[in-house]
Amino acid sequence: LFQPLLYQVASGGLSESEIAQPLRHILERQTNLTILMDEVASINTDVRKVELRETPELEYDYLVVALGLRTGYFGNNDWEQYAPGLKCLDEATEIRRRILDAFEKAEKAMQADGSSVEIEFVVVGGGPTGVELAGSIAELSRHVLKREFKHIDTAKAKVHLIEAGPRLLPVFNPKHSDYTLRALESMGVTVHLNAPVSEVGENYVVFGGERIETNLTFWAAGLEAGNAPRTIAGAERDRAGRIAVENDFTLPGDSRVYIVGDLASMTDVKGVRVPGVAPAAMQSGKHAAKQIINDLAGRPREPFKYLDKGSMATIGRTRAVVEFKNILINGFFAWGMWLAVHLLFLVGLRNRITILHQWVWAYFTWNLGARIMTQKRYSQTVVK
Repeated sequence: LFQPLLYQVASGGLSESEIAQPLRHILERQTNLTILMDEVASINTDVRKVELRETPELEYDYLVVALGLRTGYFGNNDWEQYAPGLKCLDEATEIRRRILDAFEKAEKAMQADGSSVEIEFVVVGGGPTGVELAGSIAELSRHVLKREFKHIDTAKAKVHLIEAGPRLLPVFNPKHSDYTLRALESMGVTVHLNAPVSEVGENYVVFGGERIETNLTFWAAGLEAGNAPRTIAGAERDRAGRIAVENDFTLPGDSRVYIVGDLASMTDVKGVRVPGVAPAAMQSGKHAAKQIINDLAGRPREPFKYLDKGSMATIGRTRAVVEFKNILINGFFAWGMWLAVHLLFLVGLRNRITILHQWVWAYFTWNLGARIMTQKRYSQTVVK
């Protein structure tokens, strides 16, 4: 799964198969590899065993834990039913269903008795995911759907982006935060800064002393570790559940267990705090593999040095921000760089060609062809 493009599945720009590939196909030539579809129940580092839900337990010589993070609600897990996150395909298709369903209900109400139904979307979290999702919903309502609905004006749909801090994209340069704010507002998005969310319920959000009645709320404000890593006895964790590791990604006190990716909390040998971004995750995986090879070859292990490849985020059509060291780029050229980099890191030539075609077609026609509504639950039909 290529997570950076999940928001385009959620907004109907791409289909699920265009941003994901079967692991078995990707790794089919690795003859010494076995894939098991199961869930980790517990990890016992004392006896070097991993217990699974359905498969017999596995013994290991080396263990690499790369479970990543999931959407976190800062202890308010009951909010999840009202405000889905965006970390997997199921969540992306559910968000897409809710967005399209909101327009369909408004159209039906207007056609039936002429009653006007307000359409309001709320996105919580002003990081890259929140910015991308808010921008794509605004473009969907104002450009893509405007000719398809005959009784409502989809451009009147309101999009709110709520950020608890003083600026959007807080890990980016303040100049890019200001650029992003102006770009979103020009697209019709209402941005609320310094507005921590205090309550989320069905069809409403409370933040900064203000309450908004909303059709749909989406959560892009926090991440946390799942339950499986918590079974590793004695591991030190931060508030989000990330596990503190040594500078080679090994678990303190256990040189046979590696924690890599977003789940690892680490400061590298240069004193740089390793961020939870895709390039850092890929670098950590390669580094762990190299240290295992060094062990088997009798060579000493090496500390990790994080290579900052820069940061980028897209806001909408022809709008993006790119940062590399002290170089700041925004606008159309940054948007082109964002497209190129994301095509490069996609898995599968077919996916690259397909998505490039989709992007070119959408640029000239505003036609997003993956607006498929799916059911959240399927009823079971019994044939007698």
